[in-house]
Amino acid sequence: MENTLSNRRPQQLAAFGRLLDVLDRLRAECPWDQKQTMASLRHLTIEETYELSDAILRDDLSDVKKELGDVMLHLTFYAKIASETGHFDIADVLNAQCDKLIFRHPHIYGDTKVQNEEDVKRNWEQIKLKEKGNTSVLGGVPTSLPALVKAMRIQEKARGAGFDWERQEQVWEKVQEELQEFGEEFAHTTPTPATQERAAAEFGDLLFSLINFARFAGINPEEALERTNRKFIQRFQYLETAAAHDGHRLADLTLSEMDRYWEQAKQVPSIQRDSSSEN
Repeated sequence: MENTLSNRRPQQLAAFGRLLDVLDRLRAECPWDQKQTMASLRHLTIEETYELSDAILRDDLSDVKKELGDVMLHLTFYAKIASETGHFDIADVLNAQCDKLIFRHPHIYGDTKVQNEEDVKRNWEQIKLKEKGNTSVLGGVPTSLPALVKAMRIQEKARGAGFDWERQEQVWEKVQEELQEFGEEFAHTTPTPATQERAAAEFGDLLFSLINFARFAGINPEEALERTNRKFIQRFQYLETAAAHDGHRLADLTLSEMDRYWEQAKQVPSIQRDSSSEN
């Protein structure tokens, strides 16, 4: 396998050079490409990243290849824009990344000894602290991350610093505790703004503890939730289509009538196949 990759290296380098050449020409001659800035590309890059994520979840390697190309274009585009102002170019970007990888893998490029993946993660977080001069382990968590993903990163970084539960059973007990506290906020017969605020806080605690448990169970909660979203969409769209086929408007059906279509959707082979890797 290693020899095969080495044999492909000239083609890989040529392909990357071709991308740089194409981008140079587009930047010089295309009105749309000439107009782009880092700020204008930002939201498009986020969209392309989500499309790549979606292709990965669908295990569609053809789409993964396509979306990787789109993301690669965007990354190269940012470096191109920066090179025009003399700040840096793609060589600076790639060399800096290589230097960082080498520095953060002292167990490969140095004398550091590790026993397992956890040792690698712990070393990684400690090295990052020294590099950036952060005073907090959590200082490197981007503030703009979606809340669920941010919770995952917070917990992972805390674990890298040694602050974590010892056993999965302890985390499950914490989930049960938070669930009970959340339920207690709804014991009031007449909700008030104050009780609603407390309930929201307890719900946040419950979600955080569930994400923590998922981490211990080896489950990526963001991916698990997205797969459930996709499964729900497939079943609901079956419900809509089947009801219309029978001459019914969804708004005219009772909940029990809709539930019959829902149960049918759960038996459809194509939906079962799509969801089998998502359950």
